[in-house]
Amino acid sequence: RENVSDIDSFFARAEYAFKTKSIRPKINEDGKIEIICGRHPLINPDKVVPVSLSLGNDYNFLLVTGPNTGGKTVTLKTLGLFALMAQSGLHIPCDDNSTVPIYGRVLVDLGDEQSIEQSLSTFSSHMVNIVSIVDDLRDDALVLFDELGVGTDPIEGAALAIAVISEVRAA
Repeated sequence: RENVSDIDSFFARAEYAFKTKSIRPKINEDGKIEIICGRHPLINPDKVVPVSLSLGNDYNFLLVTGPNTGGKTVTLKTLGLFALMAQSGLHIPCDDNSTVPIYGRVLVDLGDEQSIEQSLSTFSSHMVNIVSIVDDLRDDALVLFDELGVGTDPIEGAALAIAVISEVRAA
């Protein structure tokens, strides 16, 4: 049964790669990621806007900013998803010569995670997650934050974002 499951898994991954026009990324051990025309696999292929990004060569920190049109969050989600897909043996929907490292951890705070069960506000929920991320930092981690400092006073949120970014960069 294990052999049949393994074969089924291989065929499913191959079919997925074919349907999404995915490639086998180059895997490196030096922490460099280069996504060339990456396409988020859950967005309609006729509407997806490809994104290219590079980290680990000249810099290891990327700050994405701009108007509220959805591209920033999609870019962050694509980056995190591609890292996890590659580590799981999946091909990724992007152009040839894309490369990803193996991360020891992928630490993420994306989206509105308000917890009704825990009576946490949006801000408090983000803070619980951010504190957990900062506590779990290590050299081989990919850290993704979306709307850092959201849900509180803009000046206080900006100060908090600067402090968190400084802490993450120092790790």
